[in-house]
Amino acid sequence: MIWLPALAVLAIALAPFLRERLRKPINAKARQTAPGALAQLPGGCTHYRWTGPLRGPVAVCVHGLTTPSFVWNGIAKGLGAMGYRVLTYDLYGRGYSDRPAGPQDRAFFLIQLEELLEDQEVGGDVTLIGYSMGGAIATAFAAAHPDRLRELILLAPAGFGRSPDRVTRIIRHVPLIGDWLMHAIYPALHIRGTEAERNLPSSVPGITDLQQQELGYRGFIPAVLASLRGILDEDFTEELRSLHQKGVPALAIWGGEDTVIPPNSAGRLAERARSVRQEEIAGAGHGLPYTHTEEVLEIIAQNHRRGLI
Repeated sequence: MIWLPALAVLAIALAPFLRERLRKPINAKARQTAPGALAQLPGGCTHYRWTGPLRGPVAVCVHGLTTPSFVWNGIAKGLGAMGYRVLTYDLYGRGYSDRPAGPQDRAFFLIQLEELLEDQEVGGDVTLIGYSMGGAIATAFAAAHPDRLRELILLAPAGFGRSPDRVTRIIRHVPLIGDWLMHAIYPALHIRGTEAERNLPSSVPGITDLQQQELGYRGFIPAVLASLRGILDEDFTEELRSLHQKGVPALAIWGGEDTVIPPNSAGRLAERARSVRQEEIAGAGHGLPYTHTEEVLEIIAQNHRRGLI
């Protein structure tokens, strides 16, 4: 009977990975409820949606680590009312887009965005808006293609400060053990984090349930892990600073009570990328696009009226 404890240990070790295999795939059936449309890009199927007038200036919105493009529903509606033609899309591994395996570094996300813009025949003079991890992606794109941007707007952006806790460092840098920890504990952490916002006002009805539904689909947790080990382990301060020389105006909007983004991020930008205009929304946490939608839109409108971006 000595083998029974060994089998128990093996079962515990394999259980998180087995649960991942049993989750629903993103396939044609799952995509039947997808709003917008699907683009068959060389890198995979990408879900996207246009909002606003057909001939307005284009604004492209890039979402963050765990919440797909529905995070932009309120912002996109508001930008549409301001005259923008707004493109939102699901990053690979989230929402209705494909779940390709492999690293999720800046090149991975830039290729998806470049291919989507080519597919949708979007050229230059674009307003690019990035939220959380999307801020890092947007900054990387702006640095690579400054001639295509009218302006860069960052909401609670990642990529400008690092203060991960011990568990996150293990997940990022220790193979196998980090994988097991991610699959074993991340679902509970994701639910706990989203539940904390359930009673907050939101421009996206039912956003907490929508966020938690992502856990039901295969490939979501591996995608989050790949991003933690990829683009979210990079720093984009120098790229943002370089935009001033390239003529790209930039605005960063922070939540005054944000506990997700490292607290030194705004200070680093103030010190090392002084041309970036910064605004803070008092009392706001990390969910700026959906919890403080009107405040975000008003800041953007005010900066336009003053000619600051």
